[in-house]
Amino acid sequence: MTKIKVMIVDDSAIVRQVLQTVLNKDPAIEVISAVADPLFAMNRMAIQWPDVIVLDIEMPRMDGVTFLKKIMSERPTPVVICSTLTDKGAETTMQALSAGAVSIVTKPKIGLKDFIQDAASDITNAVKAAAKANMSNIRAPKIAVKVREKNGVESLIPCGASAMSKTTEHVIAIGTSTGGTQALEFLLKALPTNAPGIVIVQHMPEKFTASFAERLDAICDIRVSEARNNDRVLPGHALIAPGGKHMMLKRSGAQYLVEIIDGPLVNRHKPSVDVLFRSTAKCAGKNAVGFILTGMGDDGARGLKDMCDAGAPTIAQDEKSCVVFGMPKEAIALGAANKVLSLALIPQEIMRYAHLKD
Repeated sequence: MTKIKVMIVDDSAIVRQVLQTVLNKDPAIEVISAVADPLFAMNRMAIQWPDVIVLDIEMPRMDGVTFLKKIMSERPTPVVICSTLTDKGAETTMQALSAGAVSIVTKPKIGLKDFIQDAASDITNAVKAAAKANMSNIRAPKIAVKVREKNGVESLIPCGASAMSKTTEHVIAIGTSTGGTQALEFLLKALPTNAPGIVIVQHMPEKFTASFAERLDAICDIRVSEARNNDRVLPGHALIAPGGKHMMLKRSGAQYLVEIIDGPLVNRHKPSVDVLFRSTAKCAGKNAVGFILTGMGDDGARGLKDMCDAGAPTIAQDEKSCVVFGMPKEAIALGAANKVLSLALIPQEIMRYAHLKD
């Protein structure tokens, strides 16, 4: 078996040492170099190019985002960001994800050695997922159908005057993981303000989801925010589950709301796509529509099957347009998906449900 060749780029000698030890314990991974900054990394890469790069953001001589952009312009390579769990770190990491990084692992400011050893499974899984990434799909595809332009943003259908305040007829539930930040950016930017209400689980650590939602809100016509307990699901608004918490859909009379709860990991994740999908199946039934997008693992597959069994239309992203065809593949294998679509066609599929009534 060919091992995954990994390069670690981090200015902390302790982080480099511990990451190298942790990753080399996995028989599928080989750390070929561990260097202190991007300039050293480029020298090593001239000799041997890695399959995956584990990259710090804040480093001397050249920052991680600048280095990442250089890599993506010259030879796109899967990059896992190793970032500090701070507000500033979250903001910078969003820039890295937008520039083409595949996923995030976090590190605290203190207790690094113990933390990285405790998080060994997450780190090795992130590297393995990155190694499977289809880098040609890191750049979002073009929108399939263009009807008109509004403020320079292409939309699939003419926008309404404003987002409606009444309860949505359909709830769109979306689950995604590795590669999902780029997929969601493409998808949500394509939607007009009269899109159905949307609830989203993107596997991401706490603090990072707030920055991610803020960034999307700034570039999308619809509103995008990190969900808070008892937020209403309304047309023209996407709610993203906060990192480190589960999000469930619930109903109060004619209104749909979200419930933000703590609890154990589900399928190794919190938030979990299965938690969202199962609650959506229970309280919305055929008034919901489920989408499972790019991601590693099987989180969401069983929940999507529950939605399908409850009468909801269910859609999986196709392999060709995925960064990692893991979660959709598992859902398809379970018979949970009514349709399999390219990412480019999913915005118009969502808009099919904007005004449909039972």
